[in-house]
Amino acid sequence: QVQLVESGGGSVQAGGSLRLSCAAPGYTYSSYSSSYMGWFRQAPGKEREGLAAIHSAGSTRYADSVKGRFTISKDNAKNTLFLQMNSLKPEDTAMYYCAAGFSGGNLLAPVGYNYWGQGTQVTVSS
Repeated sequence: QVQLVESGGGSVQAGGSLRLSCAAPGYTYSSYSSSYMGWFRQAPGKEREGLAAIHSAGSTRYADSVKGRFTISKDNAKNTLFLQMNSLKPEDTAMYYCAAGFSGGNLLAPVGYNYWGQGTQVTVSS
């Protein structure tokens, strides 16, 4: 079983920045199913939305809604995934989740991931 633990959420004013972390102790990039990790978010009353994904070799993909503002990265040695969020807007307010165990399909579709963290709340005030 893969354990994912997010941290770094909080409250910030519009225009501010936050850096989310996702610790994945023991997670190894050993197969296709473990080659991608991603960040998602879910606001109350809305569907879970894919934000960014990163391959073990470093290639990335972003949703249009965050492209140019958010940056996904990872530290393989520490088994940690990051999401740097800049120029935050009130509409970025949501619970943010990291995901692993990609099984195929759209990299930004929640259905493609088998493992999820518990989430970290991000609140952006105007």
